Amino acid sequence: MTATDTRVEPGSFRDPGNRVFHRGTEVLRGLDERSAADWRALAASDFFRALLADGRVCGTEEVAATPPWSAVLRHERIPFVSHPYEWSSGMLREAALLHLEILREAVAAGFTTKDGSAYNLQWRGAYPVFIDVGSFTPLRDGEPWAGYRQFCQTLLCPLLLQAHLGVDFQPWLRARVDGIDPEQLRPLFRGSRRLLPGVLTHVHLHGAMQQRNARASTADVRAQLRAAGYSRELAAATVRGLEKLVRRLDRRPGESHWADYQRTCAYSAADRLAKERFVDRAVAAAGSPALAVDLGANDGRYARIAARHAGYVVAVEQDPAVVDALWRALHAEGERRILPLVMDLADPSPGGGWRGVERAGFAARTRADVVLALAVAHHLAIGRNVPLAEVVDQFVGFGVPGGRLVVEFVHPEDPMARRLLANKPDGLFPDYRREEFERLLAARCRVERRWELPSGTRTLYQAVVGG
Repeated sequence: MTATDTRVEPGSFRDPGNRVFHRGTEVLRGLDERSAADWRALAASDFFRALLADGRVCGTEEVAATPPWSAVLRHERIPFVSHPYEWSSGMLREAALLHLEILREAVAAGFTTKDGSAYNLQWRGAYPVFIDVGSFTPLRDGEPWAGYRQFCQTLLCPLLLQAHLGVDFQPWLRARVDGIDPEQLRPLFRGSRRLLPGVLTHVHLHGAMQQRNARASTADVRAQLRAAGYSRELAAATVRGLEKLVRRLDRRPGESHWADYQRTCAYSAADRLAKERFVDRAVAAAGSPALAVDLGANDGRYARIAARHAGYVVAVEQDPAVVDALWRALHAEGERRILPLVMDLADPSPGGGWRGVERAGFAARTRADVVLALAVAHHLAIGRNVPLAEVVDQFVGFGVPGGRLVVEFVHPEDPMARRLLANKPDGLFPDYRREEFERLLAARCRVERRWELPSGTRTLYQAVVGG
């Protein structure tokens, strides 16, 4: 691999022993001499071959090595990269359980993982997959799990916050790329809350141990554990205890306005049927799109329609409770081509981490062949005071040139638009008119079809981005 034909993955630099690169559509991982030896031991193990066979670890094979690497691996490409602060509570719990399940099997086979980060997992639809193959390393007696602190900060602490206090974890994780430190939670879990499952051990005692060992070297801590008789059996018992705890942390988010939106919105049966037919035809007109994104997906009705034709669908919804309900339904259906994500389109995930690019922002990751923006423009333009031209620019920006944009404009006289306008000063939105929306859309796209729903207060458009 040379600098001219590869692109380094900005989020892969924390482990000096291996680095992820992109070459065309290939996802490659370069390994130094020590990491290459660990990989070959791993590849020869029965437990890892089983992980690959059942899809719990991303597809991986060794290919010809090129300097400066001792070995190079090729991984399957995940259809859409997401971040833990875009997942629902059920998704985060499912990812944590997979991480622990893999670790438990690794320990039994004489391996461990160097990391415990939620970022080591991605999704095939409603099912998580472990992607950090470079994290596996042989297990040595007397050594604690090196990934425990990361696991607590990016998986366990967010789950404790959600399950015990009913506080959405997404803003906390988005604010700090390294996750929630147990010290941050200690003031929230005082008094009788200290006795809630997992809190005393993984919040209070963990925080106290971090303070006590702050000046001790890693070697000193390992020596203390070996002297105390810390063994592989104790390591396995620790993982089993964490699994048992995480299984208990299954508190579903509470009810919300958006959870019942499909029933309470202003669609008639005729409107709904006409809209479904329009969306189905519009996505089909794109041929066989690789990626579709549904902005404001709610219960996933139109994401499912898009999945009839698209290879993969990302269903974006701002309400964590709605996303969690959708994920649970998709998981129960065995759906592997629709990924639900928590996302406020008026405040989408920005770039984060080191130099702002370690975790790419949503806009940088989203280059869809089909963009569905159904009954969402009025929420942004009226509800969030975003200029209509900016709203159209956002929809268009999520698509690739030549891709399809399927958008719904809710007229000012529609009951839902009137409800939003009732809370705004008179005359604040003079440009929120169908004629202006059509002018803006035509300036950025080639409109192929337009269809007015039977109610007469909503119009659907099928357009070619940049056409």
